[in-house]
Amino acid sequence: MTVPGPIRVSASGAELADLLPPPGPARRLIGISGAPGAGKSSLAGFLLGLLGERGAHVPMDGFHLADVELARQGLVDRKGAPETFDPLGYAALLERLRCHPEQTVYAPGFDRHVEQPLAGAIAVPPSAQVVVTEGNYLLLDHPHWREVRSCLDEVWHVRCDDRVRLERLVARHTEFGKDPATARAWVEGVDEPNARLVESSADRADRVLDLSGWQGGPRTVVFPDADPSPESLEGAG
Repeated sequence: MTVPGPIRVSASGAELADLLPPPGPARRLIGISGAPGAGKSSLAGFLLGLLGERGAHVPMDGFHLADVELARQGLVDRKGAPETFDPLGYAALLERLRCHPEQTVYAPGFDRHVEQPLAGAIAVPPSAQVVVTEGNYLLLDHPHWREVRSCLDEVWHVRCDDRVRLERLVARHTEFGKDPATARAWVEGVDEPNARLVESSADRADRVLDLSGWQGGPRTVVFPDADPSPESLEGAG
């Protein structure tokens, strides 16, 4: 597959509106892939602002295995790697969103304060003509992850300056409880090997967006109610 050259998104992101599908009779599912910290969640939030009531956001992070299962499998120290997710469950939800647009579908979120998935946290109503889903591994060339890719109409792969991306990751880990040294060790030992794996599958994307010059946008997710807060129940970027 030949991927078009990267689109360098401007500071305002004004060109992003032209990339979204116009209103139509069929629901569209758009995936956003990229390395940890590349800006996936921020982009999803910005797109939701453009879409308004005809958009919804379902993050891959809701399909993290819970810590109790990671402990059972001996994977706690690998949390965030492909094997610590449920890709077939994720694919099943995406297929339901595609096949039953007339229903309200409830999707899991991810509470970053406790680092755990939360069942039924996100309502996707029939009015959502475009569902945006983001995660690291949407393009991974593995049978279970290929099931996810097959449910999506298109996938946008995002990149940004590596220095900025790494700073974001360390800041995120410290914000949610790790001391700076532990945060940097986690980035180097877990996040960066995952980032290299994600980038190795980028040639399977429909388009590539360079977010290095983008000033970002609101990180907003639509929930059935205001508790828990949207800020803690979002994708990891």
